[in-house]
Parts: sequence; structure tokens; C-alpha cells
Amino acid sequence: QLETLEQEEQERLELRAHPIERRTHMVSHQHGMTVTKILQEGEAESQCWSFSYSQAELRGLLPEGASLLLLRVLACQRGVPPGLVFPAIDTEGQLCTSSY
Repeated sequence: QLETLEQEEQERLELRAHPIERRTHMVSHQHGMTVTKILQEGEAESQCWSFSYSQAELRGLLPEGASLLLLRVLACQRGVPPGLVFPAIDTEGQLCTSSY
């Protein structure tokens, strides 16, 4: 039984004089998980959003790091079980589903 306790993601795009940096921090706590998104575009003031999800909403959550691991396992098995769907968190920090 694996569980994500904390995850940090960072993405930076260099677009001439207008770099964009996105950071996501996910941390598990007693009641569920909090996701914090930070967006920095060029010299503008950074924007920050935070979302909290209950344990019930996140049952079976497959964050990006776990998804990469699952994809490797599926590749080794050379197959995907039918109807393989997990809750996930999209690039905006919202709850969605991930289908394989």
C-alpha cells in the first residue's frame, strides 16, 4: 500500500524575455492533501492558488511521479488492464481522472 506523502514539481519555460515558471507542491495531512500552485510570468508578481482535498476524494490518487512508475510497470507487462482509471490532479491543481 503506497501513499504519496509529499511531491514537488517545477517547470520553467524560457520564451525570449518572458520566462514562465510553474511550481506545484502537494503535501499529505491527516484529513487529506493540500495542493499549492505558484505561477511566475516574467517580472510580474507571482500568482498563488491552494486547493485542499479530503482523503475520500483522493482514494487511489495517482500523482505524476506515481503515474510515471505505473507506465513503466505497464510497459514491462506489455499490456493495460481494461478500464484502468485513477483520480489525478491536473496542471491547474483541480481533481480529474487519468485513464490508461
